[in-house]
Amino acid sequence: VQLVESGGGLVQAGGSLRLSCEASGSIFSIDSMGWYRQAPGKQRELVAVISSDGSTNYADSVKGRFTISRDNAKNTVYLQMNSLKFEDTAVYYCHVEGILSTTLLNFDSWDQGTQVTVSS
Repeated sequence: VQLVESGGGLVQAGGSLRLSCEASGSIFSIDSMGWYRQAPGKQRELVAVISSDGSTNYADSVKGRFTISRDNAKNTVYLQMNSLKFEDTAVYYCHVEGILSTTLLNFDSWDQGTQVTVSS
């Protein structure tokens, strides 16, 4: 399963960015789709996750500012990031879990990450 992410970049504090991540390959079904981030010198942390039934979970630090959504027909997950802060600067990673169509075994895929830089 391949993940293609887009939408990162440089933005001023208070601005907005939208990340998207499309999964492709031998996919039978997708369960959870999520976003993680890793800032320099810090561990990777969960930003937001959305399950197949649409239920969501957010890190406390982004609640009310970030919104995760998914388009099941396109196997794509989005992260709308508003009111960005300097401390949101990090490499953002897309994570997808599901079942392969070839083997009906679980898969667990990460993309290469995209840089989000918020200037203060």
